[in-house]
Amino acid sequence: MTEKELARKIDLTAVRADTTEADVRELAGLALDCRCAAVYTHPCFTPLALKLLTGADDVRVGGSIGFPSGAHSTATKVAEARELMDMGCTELDMVISLGMFLSGEDGPVEEEIRRIKAVAGRWKLKVILECHYLSDDQIRRASLLCVRAGADFIKTSTGWAPGGATPHNVSVIRSAVGGAPVAIKAAGGIRSLTTVEQLAAEGATRFGVGYAAARTIFSQCGLTSAR
Repeated sequence: MTEKELARKIDLTAVRADTTEADVRELAGLALDCRCAAVYTHPCFTPLALKLLTGADDVRVGGSIGFPSGAHSTATKVAEARELMDMGCTELDMVISLGMFLSGEDGPVEEEIRRIKAVAGRWKLKVILECHYLSDDQIRRASLLCVRAGADFIKTSTGWAPGGATPHNVSVIRSAVGGAPVAIKAAGGIRSLTTVEQLAAEGATRFGVGYAAARTIFSQCGLTSAR
């Protein structure tokens, strides 16, 4: 990947519990400088992100659904998706109902994803498994569930769990989905160019990175501006 190609594969994030308006402004500024694929913040700051990125049609503003636990009711998640789309988001990242999945309730979890994909329509839906809490067999099962429900991406983590993206987890997802038309987004704990390269080698094509860590990664690859 060239430096500009790398930037186009990164979703910049500001989704910590203590994220402030100043963080969102810094997030948007970095996205504009480096022309990243998308930015994500909390729904309360989404209107600000959209305003700051007005006119930057190559930088999407994504909506975060069910962060960080995924334990919202399906009705709440669907309403959240609709509100974010109405705001102007052009991608959605949702957390699966992890507790339901771990309880063996695959059907309701799959139906929830399907309903949110119906709201997303032609826009990309990324489904977060939170792999830290899953065995390899559970990651495979959840990945196939996402494929059946029509997800566009399977995403490893929110970044809130103790463990984030690993080459092993990406490899397990890739082996599970085979040639299915679904991509992989690695997120959680990505703080160096070497980690991005390792995850890409296993099949990840999009990377969720906190904006502070992204500055380090861009510095390591020599990217200061893609404008």
